[in-house]
Amino acid sequence: MLGQARKTQRRTPRITDEEEWLRDRIVGLATQYGRYGYRRITALLNQNPKGRPVNHKKVERIWRMEGLKVPKKQPKRKRLWLNGGSCVRLRPQHKDYVWSYDFVMAWTADGKAFRILVVDLDTMLEQIIHNHPSKNNAALGTNYCQNTETIAQ
Repeated sequence: MLGQARKTQRRTPRITDEEEWLRDRIVGLATQYGRYGYRRITALLNQNPKGRPVNHKKVERIWRMEGLKVPKKQPKRKRLWLNGGSCVRLRPQHKDYVWSYDFVMAWTADGKAFRILVVDLDTMLEQIIHNHPSKNNAALGTNYCQNTETIAQ
């Protein structure tokens, strides 16, 4: 009759006092229980035996209208210490007792990146310095390969 499509005619939602109270209650519960979703909030609202039961679809609609979301779960932090609960660093007691490794990234002169695997460097250096003290540190670099062979034996 008017020359307009039926999809353009929309009804404006009427918000009753009961729905306004429910909206405030949902937002309050969502802030109190941050990790709860709309299903668990619906269960909390329906626990009251004196109140009217609340439909989960109505709670979901209000949840979306208010822009509520459950935050992403944080990953569990791994333990950094040993089984004994201490943070003491292991010291080498015998060959192959402590291993450490690291990837080091470096760039060539023309800008290409490459990675180097460094294995057991700290432990070997500590043993070289401890077992073979030298007066200048320059000798340490030249004798590094020779000294690592003696440590490995």
